Amino acid sequence: MRNTFGTLFTLTTFGESHGAAVGGVVDGMPAGIDIDEEFIQSELNRRRPGQSRITTSRNEADKVEILSGVFEGKSTGCPIGFVVRNTNQHSSDYENMRNLFRPSHADFTYWSKYGVRDHRGGGRSSARITISRCVGGALAKLVLRQLGISVQAYTSQVGPIKLEDNYTAYDYHLYDLSLTETNAVRCPDPVKAQQMEDLIAQVKADGDTIGGIITCVVKGCPAGLGEPEFGKLHAALGAAMLGINAVKGFEYGEGFDGVTARGSEQNDIFVPSDTSSQTATTLTNHSGGIQGGISNGQDIYFRVAFKPVATILQNQPTVNKDGEATEFTARGRHDPCVLPRAVPVVEAMAAMVVLDNWLMNRTSKL
Repeated sequence: MRNTFGTLFTLTTFGESHGAAVGGVVDGMPAGIDIDEEFIQSELNRRRPGQSRITTSRNEADKVEILSGVFEGKSTGCPIGFVVRNTNQHSSDYENMRNLFRPSHADFTYWSKYGVRDHRGGGRSSARITISRCVGGALAKLVLRQLGISVQAYTSQVGPIKLEDNYTAYDYHLYDLSLTETNAVRCPDPVKAQQMEDLIAQVKADGDTIGGIITCVVKGCPAGLGEPEFGKLHAALGAAMLGINAVKGFEYGEGFDGVTARGSEQNDIFVPSDTSSQTATTLTNHSGGIQGGISNGQDIYFRVAFKPVATILQNQPTVNKDGEATEFTARGRHDPCVLPRAVPVVEAMAAMVVLDNWLMNRTSKL
């Protein structure tokens, strides 16, 4: 089982949903970075369960403890170990799932691969493991902050409700992204956010779930990150996003929306740059800030599609470990929609990818 992400800036994670703790080790963190523990905790608070009426009611403080790699408020260049202890497990809620497979969940595939699984909350396949990703991403953000690079994600669609009828990821500049954290859904449009929240609340009342789309924008990324062959920047971002629980799709730039256009409409025309740090800029950004697998200095933007959560509180047919047909109704505390809590996870993975590629790019030329 591979549990390490990254090349130079790496995150190794451990833990299960109902185990003693979830945690990890970040290696490759540059020395001398101011470690803002309040900021790291705030990133975890954005992912924390029980934060609103439209999330799971599991009540966890998710308090991070940094164990190593930090001295007098600064990174030492040594591995940063951390742990978040689980305190509110209700493992008995999952007892009726011990010997059967939840439809569209990882139960069957995990058991097929390993021959054993932790049925309590999904064990290692639980989205609770993304705690470690948020800590790693927060540390990466602290470095990117010093480099003038920002990462901002937001909910752009829940079920059929989306920001605009003709909305594309390229329209992110039409919204005040500072409003993202002002509502439970994390959508920068207050009117649409209320509609989304009401829909999720209704879905939750029905014992059902619903999916949607998260858009992410990286600003301030310099030209030159990524590789022209293997290790393309958009491929790294795509792999990072598709590795998040419940993600079913990824597109960057105008993505699938651009296939109906002609080259004369899609080409991003170069013009002289008005800054000393870059030779050229572009009039448009249909490419999404990446060309030939390498960043071009423009905003990087992409969208991530999340499926409805697999665990629903309704009776469903399934089979048990012996291949016998049966029925069950899930119990416990589950998110009716992952998007509000997945926004910081998308940001975290993007931040780690960008920082990792920035560090690797330092070796590309003298």
